[in-house]
Amino acid sequence: MSFGEPNNPYGQQPQGQQPGYGYPQAPQGVPPQGQYGYPAAPPVSPYGAYPGGPGMVPQSMPGLLTTARVFLYLISAVQILAGIAYVYAASIASDASDLASEYGSGSDNPFEDIGDFAAGAAIVLALIFLGLAALSITLAVKFGSGGQGVRITTVIYGALGTIVGAIGLFIGLDSGLATAVIFPLIWVTFGVIITLAPVVPSGTAWFSRPRY
Repeated sequence: MSFGEPNNPYGQQPQGQQPGYGYPQAPQGVPPQGQYGYPAAPPVSPYGAYPGGPGMVPQSMPGLLTTARVFLYLISAVQILAGIAYVYAASIASDASDLASEYGSGSDNPFEDIGDFAAGAAIVLALIFLGLAALSITLAVKFGSGGQGVRITTVIYGALGTIVGAIGLFIGLDSGLATAVIFPLIWVTFGVIITLAPVVPSGTAWFSRPRY
């Protein structure tokens, strides 16, 4: 049996032909089509859509998050000032306790005990405010590179601040003094914006964006 016989099914295939599989070959010069007649779909971001366009990843921080970041810096400044004020108050209370001990009579001097207690309480409050200031600054700095942990912490922090501000606002309204209402109202406004900024769609997309 010869390999050159044209009727031999096991012979060599003619040059220039491809084995057929039931699909017609496209002529030269025609671009190949997608399989099963469907065109290729554009890639979609796995992090959800963003107002800049469907499926797009945000390239810059949204405006509401930028505002919340500024508010965090302002809150940290107030907390630092409060911490410094309590440190100063603790030093005054400590000096008063020393004077009461020096000029007082007897070992059971109530003014000395009151001064020591006031100094200790002021130091504790100073540490709390300075710690909160450090947290506010850390969250504000991490807005640029933080992920879901920063987002969740910011939401909880803002919600707690809103609750504290609302309590102060109710107390101010009950007192009837306008000066007692202004500061809690500002604090509630800051807290609401800080709480909502990471949970709106633009904030969620920002904290869910890929990081390289």
